[in-house]
Amino acid sequence: MTRIFNDPSDFAEEALAGFCDLHSDLVRQVPGGAVRRRRSVNPKVAVLAGGGSGHYPAFAGLIGAGLADGAVVGNIFTSPSAQQAYSVAKTAENGAGVVFAYGNYAGDVMNFGMASERLAAEGIAVENVLVTDDIASAPPSESGKRRGIAGDFTVFKVMGAAAEAGAGLADVVRIGRKANDLTRSIGSAFHGCTFPGAEAPLFTLADRKMGLGLGIHGEPGLFDTALPPARELGQELVSRVLAETPHGSGRRIAVILNGLGATKHEELFVLWLTVAPLLRAAGYTLVMPEVGELVTSLDMAGVSLTVTWLDEELEPLWTAPAETPAYRRGAVLLPTGAASDDETVDDAAGADSFEAGDGSRAYAGNCVAALGAAREALHDAELRLGDLDAVAGDGDHGRGMVRGIDAAAAAAAGALVRGAGAGAVLIAAGDAWADKAGGTSGVLWGAGLRAFGESLGNQGAPGVDELSDAVQSFGSRIVELGKAETGDKTMVDALIPFTEEFRRLAEGKGAPGLMWAEASAAATAAAAATAALRPRKGRARPLAEKSVGTPDPGATSLAMIFSVMGPHLTAVRQPAGARS
Repeated sequence: MTRIFNDPSDFAEEALAGFCDLHSDLVRQVPGGAVRRRRSVNPKVAVLAGGGSGHYPAFAGLIGAGLADGAVVGNIFTSPSAQQAYSVAKTAENGAGVVFAYGNYAGDVMNFGMASERLAAEGIAVENVLVTDDIASAPPSESGKRRGIAGDFTVFKVMGAAAEAGAGLADVVRIGRKANDLTRSIGSAFHGCTFPGAEAPLFTLADRKMGLGLGIHGEPGLFDTALPPARELGQELVSRVLAETPHGSGRRIAVILNGLGATKHEELFVLWLTVAPLLRAAGYTLVMPEVGELVTSLDMAGVSLTVTWLDEELEPLWTAPAETPAYRRGAVLLPTGAASDDETVDDAAGADSFEAGDGSRAYAGNCVAALGAAREALHDAELRLGDLDAVAGDGDHGRGMVRGIDAAAAAAAGALVRGAGAGAVLIAAGDAWADKAGGTSGVLWGAGLRAFGESLGNQGAPGVDELSDAVQSFGSRIVELGKAETGDKTMVDALIPFTEEFRRLAEGKGAPGLMWAEASAAATAAAAATAALRPRKGRARPLAEKSVGTPDPGATSLAMIFSVMGPHLTAVRQPAGARS
């Protein structure tokens, strides 16, 4: 993955475009992802798989008859934005509702949830099915916190087959959640994956070591251990999965032995020679097992074992035919509906028309300059932020923040040229950040900037009180949306000290620049102090111990951004009689 690319930041988009060109008989590219080339002539539930890039065949490779109607595709290891999910859903919807299916990750939950709210407001029936199969990411008592890994495929498969057979939205959702409840996975990594253009993998292991409990976003295992022979590895995987056999489950199972990207099929076959006999010896009948690459992690060397306990309802759906670019089973009667090349989503409300006061338009220039300063700082810190994130996460924070600020700065500058006031400039920036960055940080920064802009409005330049109110709106929106608290080891650990300190200082009516600088210093100190915390939210939570000693990347980037934006945002008009 480090050898064939143009601009690394364009890798995901170019890979999707190449995939859609190659498989143009089955899929077509649309804003936010891809959908089936042909749709059913009759109303049908649209099953939409979704998540970041880097997992092929998941997610776009699973579009086709008997499986997904479309895929919402984010940047590498990054949740797609709410706008992407909305656009794909609007294109794929076929008169019987939409269901998003995805792994249980904070960014995905936020973005698909926001897209669902928008679709529902337009009268489209919409549901969400979260996959939580990874037994290494949380104990059974907290199964709702578990992340989704290769069990994604089983859940997508039965949902797609049910929808293809004509099941209604409620039944498709019920079947998907049932399959998820009956699915367990465990994995092991032998070597980390490498982002396109990166000089080193996200994590490394000592020679002859493996990490047990890997994630599919390049997260290392929960703990490292000696690399055993294939026979012992198979015994370890099987014993851990069977230890969590669902209560009352049957004796017929679907099994996936999944390669993570750099593990060869021959290696998987050797491992299967242990896995299959152990499962049969435990009294199970293996129903159409799969061995190969179905849910990968770029070029990670690793393997995962997934078992889904079948019943009379799930088994026919698991064995049903499917025809996609990456997966074929049986003979599928392809839909006879017309190709939908010309269908697009008209999401434009016409040309922007801005009304703003002269003072607000003048201050909008300050906002654009502030975003420009943030852009420069984030580009300089991209690699460092990625390295911080790779310690216990997927290493994409630096790249995601750069994508977000680039989009935000461009959108803000464009709005300024068209006569927007400060509020509209920041709203445009926030919406662009959320759309292009995706992920948890993307949706939070996007929502925060929008709230900041809504608070400022477009009538005049803000005084200290108005600026303080906007800061509070920014913080409140992020806390409300992300549900994090201080001590969770997130961006909130730097955000709350900033907002509280700025509000306290603003009550004294001091010089705005000095107040902002003091609040920024408080945020910077708080961000550094997160090194001592154990994460309680996000992708770093399952690797809490590995995170100790490293500051939170989200808190670090927030403190950095606020520090450099201050001189521009605090060049405000002072109320009459205030000290300067």
